[in-house]
Parts: sequence; C-alpha cells; structure tokens
Amino acid sequence: MKAKDNKSGIFNYIDYLFFISVLMLSIFELFRNRFIGTVGVVLSVFIIAAYTYKKKIEKKEWIDRLHNVEFDVDNIIKKAVKNNPLPICILELDGTIFWSNNAFDEMVSSDEESSISKNIEDFIEDFTIRKVLDEKKILEDEVVFKERDYVIRYCFSKTMDESTGSVDYRVLIYWIDRTDYINMKNKFENGKEAIMFIEIDGYEDVIKSTPEENRSLMAMDIDKLLTNLESESNGLLQKLSNDKYIIFMKKEHLESLERSKFSILDKAREINHGNSLPVTLSIGVGVDGESVEQTGEFASGAFDMVLGRGGDQVALRNQEGFNFYGGKSKGFERKTKVKSRLIGFALRELINQSETILIMGHHYPDMDAIGAAVGVYDICKSYGKQAHIVLDGVNEAVEIFVDRIKDDAYYSGMFVGHEKAIDICNKNTLVVVVDTHRPSYTECEELLNISKRVVVIDHHRRGVEYIQDTVLLFHEIYVSSTCEMVTELIQYTEHDIKINKLTAEGLLGGIYLDTKNFEFKTGVRTFEAASFLRNMGADTLSVKKFFNSYAEDFLVKAEIIQRTEILDEKICISYSKEEIDNINIVIAKAADELLNIKKIEASFVLGMKGDTVFISARSLGDINVHVLMEKIGGGGHIDIAGAQMKDVSLSQAYNMVKDIIEDYLKEE
Repeated sequence: MKAKDNKSGIFNYIDYLFFISVLMLSIFELFRNRFIGTVGVVLSVFIIAAYTYKKKIEKKEWIDRLHNVEFDVDNIIKKAVKNNPLPICILELDGTIFWSNNAFDEMVSSDEESSISKNIEDFIEDFTIRKVLDEKKILEDEVVFKERDYVIRYCFSKTMDESTGSVDYRVLIYWIDRTDYINMKNKFENGKEAIMFIEIDGYEDVIKSTPEENRSLMAMDIDKLLTNLESESNGLLQKLSNDKYIIFMKKEHLESLERSKFSILDKAREINHGNSLPVTLSIGVGVDGESVEQTGEFASGAFDMVLGRGGDQVALRNQEGFNFYGGKSKGFERKTKVKSRLIGFALRELINQSETILIMGHHYPDMDAIGAAVGVYDICKSYGKQAHIVLDGVNEAVEIFVDRIKDDAYYSGMFVGHEKAIDICNKNTLVVVVDTHRPSYTECEELLNISKRVVVIDHHRRGVEYIQDTVLLFHEIYVSSTCEMVTELIQYTEHDIKINKLTAEGLLGGIYLDTKNFEFKTGVRTFEAASFLRNMGADTLSVKKFFNSYAEDFLVKAEIIQRTEILDEKICISYSKEEIDNINIVIAKAADELLNIKKIEASFVLGMKGDTVFISARSLGDINVHVLMEKIGGGGHIDIAGAQMKDVSLSQAYNMVKDIIEDYLKEE
C-alpha cells in the first residue's frame, strides 16, 4: 500500500519534471545559441509560473468545493439522525435528556412533545443511569416500556471545554425495539410439539379391586379424565390399549399443565368407585426436541424414568434435562414372581457365558449392598464360576459381617480391591452392580467404562443419573431391598441353587436393615424371602449381631436427638458435631429414632466426615423424602432416602436442607 502511494506521488510531480527538463535544455542551448537559449529559458520560466498558478487556483476551488460538501454531509447526518426510526437520546449523568431524536420523542410522549431538558425517569420508571456507571460496566440492558421490549445500548462520550479545561461526560443510548422478534420467537416456541405418554399404573389390579358392578364406571371415568385433558390442552388423544395412551399437543398448552403441577395426578386419585387400590398415572413428556423424532425419544425416555421412579408422577424431558412432578403415593407391591424367574434365567445365561465376574455395590456399603453382593457371589459359585466382590474399605455398617466372611474358607479370595479389579477387568467381563444404579455411586466406576457387559440389580427410585447400556436390568422399586430381589433370584430360578448359611444371614441382614426390622416397606414377598432364608439356615440372633454398635455411637446419637429442631410440628432436622468414621451409620439410626416422636412425619439428620456431608432422611410415607433429597443430588425411596454433599460446610448443608423443607411446607 505504501509503494502504491509513493508511485502516485511521483505522477503528481511529472509535469514539473518535464518543465524543469525543458528549462535545463534551454540553459544548455544558451551557450550554443544565445537567442534561442534565451527564448527557451524565458518561455520555460513563464510556463512553470503559469502552471503553478493554475494548480494553486484548482486546489483552492477543490478545497472550497470540499468544504461545501462537508457542510452538506453534516446537515444530511444531522437530519438522518434526527429522523432515524431508531429511538436515540443523549443523557447527562444525572439522567437529564441533553438531546433526543423524533423517534425517541414519539416513543416516550404521545403528543410528540420534545423530551429535551426533562429527566429520563419522568418517562420511564425505575430507569436510572447510575446502573451503567457501577463497577460491572453494563453496556447493554433490557427495558420494558409501554408493553414494548427494548434492548438499550450505551455509548459514553467525553467533551472538553478548551476555555475552562473542564471535562463533560454524556451517554448516548440506542433503543432497539425487539417486541416483534420476541413475539415471533414466542409464537414459534409455543407452537413446538409436545408428546405425552400416559399409563394407568396397575390397571388390571385397580379394576380387580373395584366391585364388579362398578368396574364399567371406573373405566368410563378414567377415559373421561383423559378426554378432558385432551380437550383442555387442544391436543390429540390416541388410546393404545386399556391402560396406555398418547397425547400430542402444543408447548403452550403443556406450560399451563406445568403451572398447575399436573393436577390430573390428583384428579386421578380422586376417582372412587369402591376400589381398594387408587387410580394413579405414570406420564412421560417430551418437548423442545430439534425434530418430532427427538421429541418422541424425549417422551419415551421420560416415561421409562417415571416407571423407574415408581409411577404416580410426571417426568418432563427437554434439551436441558428432566423435571419431575407428583410422586406422592407409595405404590403397591407386585405379587407376581414371573419377572424374578425370567431375570434369574437371563442372569444364569450371562454367568455361564462369562470367564470373569466382578460384583460391586455402592460407596460406604451397608448390609443391603454387601449382603446382595455375597448372594450374587453364591449364585455364581453354584453355576461353577469364580466371582469377586470389589471392596476397597470396610466401615462399621458391614464390619462384623465382613470379618466373619474373611474367617470362612468358603469365601476365600472373594474380595478384591479397586486396582486388582481394574487389572482383571476387560470388555467381556460381567460386572454386576447391586443396590445402586448411579455410576458415580458405585464402588469402582472405572469398571463400567471398561466392561461392555453390565448387570444392574437395584430397588431405589431411578434418578436422572443412571447406568446406561446394561445387558440386564432388574429394577424393582416396590420391593423392600436388593437382598430381597437377590433372594428371589435364588428362590425362583429353575436351577437348584444351594447357598451358604452365612450368605443367607447376609441376605436376611440386608432385608432387616432396609425394612427397619420389618416395619417399613414390607410386603408379602418380603416375608416369603425371609422365610426362605430361614430355611437356608439363617439365624436371626446372628443377624441381629451384625448391627451391634459401640457405646460411643449411642452418646453421639443422644446428642443429635437433643439438638433436634422441629419444623411445622411434623418434621425433625438435626446434625452431629462429632466427625467419627461411622457417622453415616449413626445419623441413619438417629433419623430412625426421631420418627418415634408423636406427630413427626419425617426426619433429616446431617453429619460430616472428611470433606463430605452425609444426610439421612426418613419418613412415615406421607412426605416423599426421595423427592426432597433429589434436589441436592441424593435419592432413595419415598420413606428412606439420603444424600452426600462435597466441598460444603456442615452449616451450609444444614441451611440448604432446611430451605428445601421450608419450601416443601410452603407448597403443601
């Protein structure tokens, strides 16, 4: 670019070079022919002078013309800014309007009166220029004025008075009206498709629990309820079977259902024709997919999530994740053993096809996790396969049981640590996960990334995080414990499985733990499993000894109970100041103990060990502690749940749990 400018400069002086060349030649000729040389010199000087004068005149005319053009452009710019359809104003730092264009005057005043010298707050309430002068240095903001949405952009200017040397600051503001864009965007968003899968939970059982003369009325009321939903949502309802439906609707109608927190769940439970089982709905909703196909996948995934959480609720899936509504009922026990028999057959095939088998539970295993793991180990041994249980550390919850196992030659070499498990694991290794379905909760999460053959056996309500791509999933939230599920796999498989007496006691111990000595979540199948284990040699006195604890634990538990705070006369919350190794066990026992207080419906107890805060939640069933614990990353069951929080103090965690409880009480 610089070379080009130099070349242009040379051409500007080429005329002078030519004239000077003629002058030099004339001077040279002067020595040969005085007359011709003199004439040449005079003419050359005259021509150079005339040309220089002419260039000076042309330059003056060009500058005058340019000044005139600048004056015209200045007027044009002023007129353009004044009549610009985009509202523009210039403010003093105190909010006084220094200048405004016509569009701004029309925006703020109906009579188109000039707004100059008035304060911006006279027209727009809660608008203050000070907010753009704070340390955040906001240069863009959103304002709603006369039901119009504006984006306002700030531009600061500084002028100096040369006579006084003072500096004056002003703010230029552009008002960009985005109302039409927002309306169009909202119209597009509200017009998106939403797909809803609906299933009546245990439809056949509900109908059978209704007097025969009222069964047709029951079916008619259920259809009427869903037909009303179709009408209210302006959707399209399609009945797939007696208990399954699908509805297509627009997003804007779905949002009204969200605002009502899907009151259809409560309306369903109000249907009463003498039925002993309530009418509950499992609803999976998909919305905001990039295509109808993806929205359908969202709805299907949400529906699977609802079934994994026990039904009687709504799971809504969009691009951001899941939202849940409802989930207040306990559900009811499935009495059929068909699924256990089918799972048992499938598990036998997987075990027989595997050379290496690894079994693991969750972090800080309890008797349900370790008892179920030992039960699966004995199943593998009955099929002639050597399995290993992954366990890196023992806590007081399973210490007595694990010590007895280590002293028994029958279980020789059963336990392996994390490093050895990772070393022997490959993509064909069968990894059996018990008593959890969350990858981050497992004893050794790395195994899930190595193996392509994962089996999950769990009874907890499904959370947003769960192990995917399993080759076999046995997930029953209605059973008391994972040990009960493993017992049924032993009990109802076609193969004659003989388990060790200590294995039977471990399984019975897991049932004891999760049912709180057969007080919670206990059904017919629970007692059948316990009876089977007794027949296998389980000694109830030996099982009771698994739960013996130290005297120090009783003192810590007493202190927890002493500092209990009662909220709304029905929820207890407390914490432990002591940081002991088995704090998670002590707070669980304290939470159980607090439920013995009259009128108390739920209890929450916190304790800290290292950098982790443990939370145990218990309920008599009317308050869903699973939903409450899920808000801080935990989970469990409607009446037994918990959570673990890292990198927070005990007081911070206590306040978070208390806020969740108070929000729940306000909603109720």
